[in-house]
Amino acid sequence: MLRQISEDVRVNLKDRLRELRDAIRQSRHDSAGEPPREIANLPPFPGKSLLSHAASAVDEALTIAESFVPHSRPLKIDGTTVKSLRTYFADGNEDRQIDGERQFRRDMYYLTRAILAGYGVDNPRVHEASFSAVHAAMRRRHADLLAGATADAASTDQIAAACSALLVECLGHRPVQLGEAGSGDRSLEIRCLAPLALACGLATKAEGAPEPDILEIAVLAAEVREDRIGQACARTNAVQELTPVLATLLAHLT
Repeated sequence: MLRQISEDVRVNLKDRLRELRDAIRQSRHDSAGEPPREIANLPPFPGKSLLSHAASAVDEALTIAESFVPHSRPLKIDGTTVKSLRTYFADGNEDRQIDGERQFRRDMYYLTRAILAGYGVDNPRVHEASFSAVHAAMRRRHADLLAGATADAASTDQIAAACSALLVECLGHRPVQLGEAGSGDRSLEIRCLAPLALACGLATKAEGAPEPDILEIAVLAAEVREDRIGQACARTNAVQELTPVLATLLAHLT
């Protein structure tokens, strides 16, 4: 229990530091980006004159410091980054479960940023802690679907049901913060998060390591069925409505 609390604190701290770093970068004297976004409970970072040069110096110092600190960012973010539901929601002792959660939130964080970059979204605000909450919600609310999807002889429908629940939980916990511009339209969220759920399903069905193009295939497939996915997500029984949609995609893509 104490170990999990410590992990949660660390993940939330990472999110806050990323937001602070983002604000510093947008406050650089040579920044051509938008004005810095506000960070909850932090004063707005000034971006003029001497202070903007100070922001540049702080950003450069942090960049140098990061080069000496080992981190777990994947060397390359593509379809091989995605792992199966059996890895992310492994049974067994506490160590295996914690490792599965850690891999899930890290992979989803970097994959989300990669997908958003493909849509031209620069410096998106993605919360790794939200993916931790998604993982916990899946174990708590959808244990039966996970059990079916991670079984050795799992069917396409069982895997699709678990991936549908995963998408619904992702949309509910909102790990992607698009600001005021995207507050009234969830289509970009669906285009970003639906490929994650679909890619997890493809990796679960795949024999051996997933192919590098799995992520690209998932993005294209989600775009083709964006309307149906969006309609299903809006229903009160979203998981049940989504399951046949994702099952059809999984069947055709494998």
